Amino acid sequence: MMKPMRAMKMKDIHIRAALKRKLSAFYRGDSEALVVEEMGLRDGAARIDVAVISESLHGFELKSDSDRLDRLPRQSAAYGAIFDRMTLVVGPRLREKATELIPAWWGIELAEQAPDGRISFKTIRTAGENLAIDALALAKLLWREEALALLIEIGHARGVLSKPRARIHARLAEVSDLAFLRYRVRDRLRNRAAWRFDAPQK
Repeated sequence: MMKPMRAMKMKDIHIRAALKRKLSAFYRGDSEALVVEEMGLRDGAARIDVAVISESLHGFELKSDSDRLDRLPRQSAAYGAIFDRMTLVVGPRLREKATELIPAWWGIELAEQAPDGRISFKTIRTAGENLAIDALALAKLLWREEALALLIEIGHARGVLSKPRARIHARLAEVSDLAFLRYRVRDRLRNRAAWRFDAPQK
């Protein structure tokens, strides 16, 4: 009698595929929602594994049992400057240690693999609201032309029209109300022509 095949060891790529299926199903009826993989943050200094752009910015950081956690504190600081909500998606082996390295407002989803290889998610902690959004980090999500167009719209582009993007981002962060900036950044990200729900921009 043949022995049943053992499931492959759960890795980041397997968790990511299962998470994308879950998010696709959840947001299928929401034409305003956008799911993006490997979204660059802080001028490319960091990347979030998966981001959902809808009425808020919700980031998902994946840590499989094959991963290390040495970068998680730095990632947590970078994500905490930008995302309204964050969720750590973690395998069983790293769950306890990873929980100690993230803020209390982060949500936690436990990724578990069945004997047949299928991956399911168990909510350990629901994501709360981030109260420490940084305006400059948020402004840096916009391309130079996008940020400049917003400055022109609100009448604060004088003196920076030909300046590098760093100056433009700094001006936008300085003159914008945070609630307004959060709304307009989300709106701009959702409406980038190159991004599609089923074909995330990298």
